Amino acid sequence: MRSRTLISLAAACTVLTACEGLKEALTAHVDVVARAGNQELSVTRLGDLLGNAKIPVPVTRDNAAIIADIWTGYEQIAYAAAHGDSLNDKKAIDQALAPLINAQKLNIYMDSVQKTFKVDSGSEAAYNQAAGGLVAARHILIGYKNPAVPPTQAEKDSLRKKAQQVRAQVTAQNFADMVTKFSTDPTAKQNKGNLGVFGKGTMISAFYDAARALKPGEISQPIETQYGFHIIQRLPYADAQKDFASQYAQTSGRVADSSFMAQVESGANVQVKDNAPAAMKDAVKDQPKHRTDNTVLATYNGGGLTVADYLNWLETFPPQQQVAQRIPTAPDSVLKPFAKQLAVQQVLLKRANDAKVQVPAEQQASLYQSLSQLVQNVWQNLGVDPKMLADSAKSVPEKERLAASRVDNYLDRMMAGQTQPMTIPTPLKKLLDSKYESSVNSAGIDRAVDRAQKVRAAADSAKSANQPKSQIPIPGMPGTAGPPSGAAPQSAQPAQPAPAPAPKPKKP
Repeated sequence: MRSRTLISLAAACTVLTACEGLKEALTAHVDVVARAGNQELSVTRLGDLLGNAKIPVPVTRDNAAIIADIWTGYEQIAYAAAHGDSLNDKKAIDQALAPLINAQKLNIYMDSVQKTFKVDSGSEAAYNQAAGGLVAARHILIGYKNPAVPPTQAEKDSLRKKAQQVRAQVTAQNFADMVTKFSTDPTAKQNKGNLGVFGKGTMISAFYDAARALKPGEISQPIETQYGFHIIQRLPYADAQKDFASQYAQTSGRVADSSFMAQVESGANVQVKDNAPAAMKDAVKDQPKHRTDNTVLATYNGGGLTVADYLNWLETFPPQQQVAQRIPTAPDSVLKPFAKQLAVQQVLLKRANDAKVQVPAEQQASLYQSLSQLVQNVWQNLGVDPKMLADSAKSVPEKERLAASRVDNYLDRMMAGQTQPMTIPTPLKKLLDSKYESSVNSAGIDRAVDRAQKVRAAADSAKSANQPKSQIPIPGMPGTAGPPSGAAPQSAQPAQPAPAPAPKPKKP
């Protein structure tokens, strides 16, 4: 529709002046970076926010885009407040929360599947065979004085001799007493040398291999490691039964789970597209644009993982893992297996739906309540709660202007380091996008970065010019060492500020 309108307008330009008028109309808002509600974020405003920031935010395009995204979210929710919209449309909320609901549904389904796994409870036979790579041991350490420094041959020979003498006295009955008497392990007093149950990789190889080679109850000869000499006893089954049963159940459960997942992947014939990594990287750079993107990243029997599905699954990862932020720099060798993992989850979700798995009503209600509380918290922090706006403004247009001014004030304080940025989580942003339009102009971002660089450079120059004169004594002055014989006195120079460490890039 839009392209047809432009063509018809271009055809109407029969003279040069008319065409110039069209050009002016189409470029009237080149100084706008973003729009949301009835507000516009100008190039000048964004450039000044970033350029004059008092917090250590590098002037980069990514950071400019982050601020623009924060602004659009704040303006959308402020606009909703000005219109008295509590954002409680159930249909819109269900769509926004769908990825989280699906994740809970998948967890319920997998819990039911895992209950069918046959898990060994940790028999004595399994313990004796170190099944799952698990062993239990205690030890006496005759340690080096400083493990961080290679011992001299004299120290090594001395400690080996002492360890052999101690070993000659150790029995299963007096082991705990000998730990108290001789062990230099800092934890010896608390645990009597007992290290519990451990698997391969949790101890240094020489120690683990020696412990696993023992029979239950058997005591080793002194074993040398970088810490000194160890006298190891592999614990009898009776002393480790409870701990072993617990850890072995977890280990065998993980093995069964991995086997099940491998069978699902194989049975579904999951195949990742060669161009999947590039599409995954592109999608996280502009997620709103790709939320309905049906480009297929991986296929499986009966369906496929689309870009939209992929972005939905990303929402289910904890924010602290910063999965989306790490994707643009991840190699294909990481992204392809990740796409395959998500495709398998998609297959399992289909199984859950076919099995009519439902998320309990109380869990769904908790999600709705969390989203509602989030809206209230953001309103309060921005100062745009409908009740607050009503105290100072009567008409809707007045409330819109007041809400927008309070968003601006919050951003000023945020960039001055006076308050923390508030994250608008993806479910809430999706809810806002479903009701209120917003847009970000890529060219405007670039222009704002150019302005921010100039603003920052000007501020740095002014700061440098205002640096105090150096207090470094002039050679030859009283109380200082004079210049070499025959050398002319040196003039004092203004002190140059030490280069500040480059600030770390701001994380989304």
